[in-house]
Amino acid sequence: MITAASVLAAEEANNPLIPHPFELVVGIFSFVVVMVVLGRILVPRLQKTLEERTEAIEGGLERAEQAQKEAQQVLDQYKAQQKAGAVEASNERRKAEEQGAQIIAEAKEKAQAEARKIVEDAKKQIEAERQQALQSLRAEIGAMSVDLAGRVVGESLEDSARQSRVVDRFLDELESRARTQEQITS
Repeated sequence: MITAASVLAAEEANNPLIPHPFELVVGIFSFVVVMVVLGRILVPRLQKTLEERTEAIEGGLERAEQAQKEAQQVLDQYKAQQKAGAVEASNERRKAEEQGAQIIAEAKEKAQAEARKIVEDAKKQIEAERQQALQSLRAEIGAMSVDLAGRVVGESLEDSARQSRVVDRFLDELESRARTQEQITS
């Protein structure tokens, strides 16, 4: 009969869950070697790589912030230039409008001056023609009136002094009648 203790001892020797003591020593030694290699060689390299990446990312962020600030400055300058250009264009447009108004005023003034000159010249010409017509009319009326007066009186009025007095009197009477009629109609 095999005792229970011997069965247990035999089972422990063949138990796959319990490692052999030699395997435990080799496993612990291998674990320590791997930990030393990882801790002394691999971890510092990983930390160095991570630090480089962190610095690169932070530097990239700083460069991006700097580029954003520069872009904002350029945008502000552009807006200022645009505003200055709009003000300058407005000033130029106002100046052009003023010059246009001035040119129009000058042209109107010239046209009015020319119109006045034309009217004055026309008045002078009309007055000259009127005087000429009046002299011609006086001469014709004088000749007719002398002839008519000679027929009425029955004597000849060939004397030029007498003739001019009769003609002047007759014309003065005509002019005074014309003035009284103008005053009445006015």
